[in-house]
Amino acid sequence: MTASPSSSLANSATLSILAYCSSSILMTVTNKMVFSRFDFHMNFFLLSIQSLTAVVMLILFKKLDLISFRNLDTNEAKKWFPISLGLVAMIYTGSKSLQFLSIPVYTIFKNLTVILIAYGEVLWFGAKVTPMMLLSFVFMVLSSVIAGWSDIAAFVPKDPTDLHFNPGYLWIAANCFSSAGYVLYMRKRIKHFNFKDFDTVYYNNLLSFPVMLALSFWLEGWVSGEFERTFAPDVRQSLTIAIMLTGLSSFFISYGSAWCVRCTSSTTYSMIGSLNKLPVAASGILFMGDPATTGNVLGIFLGFIAGILYSYSKTDQAQKNLALANTSSLSKPLMAEFNDASESIPVVAAPVGLPSTKSGLPLYKSNPDGKVAD
Repeated sequence: MTASPSSSLANSATLSILAYCSSSILMTVTNKMVFSRFDFHMNFFLLSIQSLTAVVMLILFKKLDLISFRNLDTNEAKKWFPISLGLVAMIYTGSKSLQFLSIPVYTIFKNLTVILIAYGEVLWFGAKVTPMMLLSFVFMVLSSVIAGWSDIAAFVPKDPTDLHFNPGYLWIAANCFSSAGYVLYMRKRIKHFNFKDFDTVYYNNLLSFPVMLALSFWLEGWVSGEFERTFAPDVRQSLTIAIMLTGLSSFFISYGSAWCVRCTSSTTYSMIGSLNKLPVAASGILFMGDPATTGNVLGIFLGFIAGILYSYSKTDQAQKNLALANTSSLSKPLMAEFNDASESIPVVAAPVGLPSTKSGLPLYKSNPDGKVAD
């Protein structure tokens, strides 16, 4: 029996990969456009709109039977709320760093989060860092140093008295630590909830929306007229459209991630996450006019290589762990006295929007999650 065209499209690996990659690029470019082109400083307000849009789209897609997720449970929401606060810290610091840094530099420095997560797993979950992972970390640090130096050199004024420090580097440092803390804490706690793909997305966005809206009212100058200045009549329509695009892209990156994993494999998805760094970083040069300096291009390339090395090393490690676990399970009938000492492969919880897998693959935030593409 021949599959219907709609069924073929829904299970198309190529289409799911293109959807995930294009939504990542759209997410980053639209966020950067809002911050740069419109002199936008109400980050909490923007993120609250994105969360609200994601919740509305989730409910709409559920009504259309395209996705499924559990209904809100008050007791679960109370227990999950600290994780949502971690998400708020992660996406806010990410938006502030993107506000001050170019897209290539932002994307390259985000790679450093992987190092923090890897050593956090060593400390708290007994994971191991392989030689290939160490090599990938060297490439990540090197790419960040080269891109950072190139970025600073490109904007050094002729008059030394005009030199000022870019706060984006402080924000990206805070984002790396908050992202790592969020992912590690969620991994530790998620086993108590048995959440599936869109359960996590729904709870995170629903619980973070009122927090970010309240912080926007409190911190972003609503009383002093910041809202009226930001949404001035001459830019109101175009800015509103741009903000709605960021909200839609924040949902589609979550949907595209889940679709990609379902239509491909965890290994393929992991590699795509690494390869996707290149077009996301290049999008800033192509669409936002970021300088295509030698340092930027070299930093992007080294970060690209680092991502591939890390993804391959984690995949190889997961396959070895799986083989070891299978061998151990086969030997249990003959070695019952060692049952208590046997260990199972840990389930790695993915960040917001990314489904969790049992393959031990690296954790990407992107987009994460988050609302800003990784």
